[in-house]
Amino acid sequence: MSPQLLFQLHLVLGYVAWLLCFGTYAWPKLKLMDPFDAQRAIATLHSFRFFGLVFLLPGVVGSGLPASFAVFAAYGDFVTAVLAMLALLVVRVRALFWLFIVAFNVAGITDLVLDYYHAVQADLPARAGELGAMYVIPILYVPVLMITHGAAFYLLLRRQMRVVPGY
Repeated sequence: MSPQLLFQLHLVLGYVAWLLCFGTYAWPKLKLMDPFDAQRAIATLHSFRFFGLVFLLPGVVGSGLPASFAVFAAYGDFVTAVLAMLALLVVRVRALFWLFIVAFNVAGITDLVLDYYHAVQADLPARAGELGAMYVIPILYVPVLMITHGAAFYLLLRRQMRVVPGY
């Protein structure tokens, strides 16, 4: 099996496994939680996205990892992590909390979509070995991040529909 096919298979199976896990264990609980607490839980997970800066560490990832992918992915994750942490730091100021919740989700989903775009442009599946030990990030970590962004947006929209009179 080619490296490209293995990478793509791993990526698809990462989504399948996380969707099964999330749908069985996390989603039922998040839907029942107070929206504030559910968003705090999701923000806590995303506050660890600073880890994406590892794409910039020589020796951890290969020198052949395309900068067009690595730099954007690293800093996009970093910005998302900082925004998620800010949401967690301002929990007592609800208006700021909700502002940072929306900001980290918009930044985070934009980062992931653009990372996929850059990965395709750089033919990352053919260069998957350049990810080194960080191969686990796109295969295991990115799927759960994408899934939880979807959940966060759903919960935000559901909350908005409850707040708007007539719904």
